[in-house]
Amino acid sequence: MMATRYDIIVIGGGHNGLVAAARIADRGLRVLVLERRPLVGGACVTERIFPGYRVSTAAYLVSLLPQRIVDELELYRFGYRVDPKDPAFFSLFPEGRTFTMWQDQRRTIEEIGKFSKRDAEMYPRYCEHIDRLSRVVEPLLFVRPPDVPPTTLTGWLETLKLAGRLRSLDAKAWNGLIKIFTQSVHEFLSEWFESQAVRATLATDGVIGANGGPMSPGTAYVLLHHYMGGVGGVRGLWGFARGGMGTVTQAMADCARSRGAKIRTDATVGRVLIRGGGVQGVVLENGEEIRARCVLSNADPKRTFLGLVDPGDLDNEFRQAIENYRSEGTSLKINLALDRLPEFTAAPGAGPHLRATIHICPTIEYMERAWDNAKYGSPSQRPIIEMTIPTIYDPSLAPPGKHIMGVFVQYAPYTLREGTWDELRDTYADRVIDCIAEYAPNIRDIILHRQVLTPLDIERVYGITGGNIFHGAMSIDQMFFSRPVARCARYATPVRGLYLCGAGAHPGGGVIGAAGFNAAGRVLKDLRR
Repeated sequence: MMATRYDIIVIGGGHNGLVAAARIADRGLRVLVLERRPLVGGACVTERIFPGYRVSTAAYLVSLLPQRIVDELELYRFGYRVDPKDPAFFSLFPEGRTFTMWQDQRRTIEEIGKFSKRDAEMYPRYCEHIDRLSRVVEPLLFVRPPDVPPTTLTGWLETLKLAGRLRSLDAKAWNGLIKIFTQSVHEFLSEWFESQAVRATLATDGVIGANGGPMSPGTAYVLLHHYMGGVGGVRGLWGFARGGMGTVTQAMADCARSRGAKIRTDATVGRVLIRGGGVQGVVLENGEEIRARCVLSNADPKRTFLGLVDPGDLDNEFRQAIENYRSEGTSLKINLALDRLPEFTAAPGAGPHLRATIHICPTIEYMERAWDNAKYGSPSQRPIIEMTIPTIYDPSLAPPGKHIMGVFVQYAPYTLREGTWDELRDTYADRVIDCIAEYAPNIRDIILHRQVLTPLDIERVYGITGGNIFHGAMSIDQMFFSRPVARCARYATPVRGLYLCGAGAHPGGGVIGAAGFNAAGRVLKDLRR
């Protein structure tokens, strides 16, 4: 039987793959998306894991998705809605104090003033500084990294064009960029604030999903990465997707289908079909062969090159570089179905604090000790905990009167010194609940259902090597023209016709979509040649 043929095959129906599919299909090409799970979305999904509840099992907040992609894919037309999160953060401290950060900067300044008058004065200047840096870096999300060093005239022109973008920066901006790319988030914030409460609250964005502590060099950039994007035109603001995170990727899938793309679920790719150094298509695990001119992989780099490509189709140097690519995760997610809302001792009742991201990480030192456990192969004894209650914004996600709580935990290393995650999963989740109970004593009594996703589970369920939610460490040596490695930082790979379009390519992790957008642009350009 003759194999089915398409112009483009996209491996993986996560958000980047769907953005790429929609953009390419809009140019009239025949596009097929192959997703191994029963539903599209990758790690950006809404799932019915408990009776009557719809849960954002992995990704849980929206911010980094650029308005450019929202508009080009007409996502509002396909049901995309986001409720801005306000307050932004609510931090709990052992002595019973709390700290709240609001959308309204004046309210935040008043709150900071309770901890430090100096910090309250510095905060507007800090916001202006971080906003300025993000305005410099954010446009680079849509830039294909140049070859380093350039080897062609086109490469030199692209490098000069990039240099031109940066030439207008003054010395202060250059100094700020150098610091944000090289400093730890602790060093960066210490230059601005003296209050532990303020530093620790802001530092969480530097370590969430990172394989490093607040004193690790490079975590300052992770903070900036989380600040880019926004909701409702407000930079740095995060929000809850109406209907859960799956509505984001469902809107993308609907857009792709409306433009002619086909999407198949329960379709696991076994290998990329390569002959004569070029892509011919893919072979599914069931033996079905599907031909295509080009293949875009939304899988992480290690799964792509070490799992789907035959070793004989890659040279040893490139394969070794991919093997050295750091992609072990340190994050754990617990999804809870609650009988009622948690009661925090420091803030009784159903106040506005429940609308925020709720933090348990009282000091930078607390956070660093949590990392100390993980870097030696043990889950944090007292972890960094970030909690959200999406049902405060969207009650339809749970039965009447019931709630969902998402608990994101740092640090839980993929590779353990003792035991396995299958052995430790439940006992460690109990430890996390015990930590929450110190601040919300009723938490144990109100849990109806619980799902625990360790890094090993994230790897198994979502197909992400090492359970790294960013598809690889977001350190300076694995970013921009070195993401994932120098020889395929421009989305094209050493295999002719094979491209990367996932978070393991520039600009990295988060629900951004820029990697898929940029990869689609590269493919369209190459096909015109």
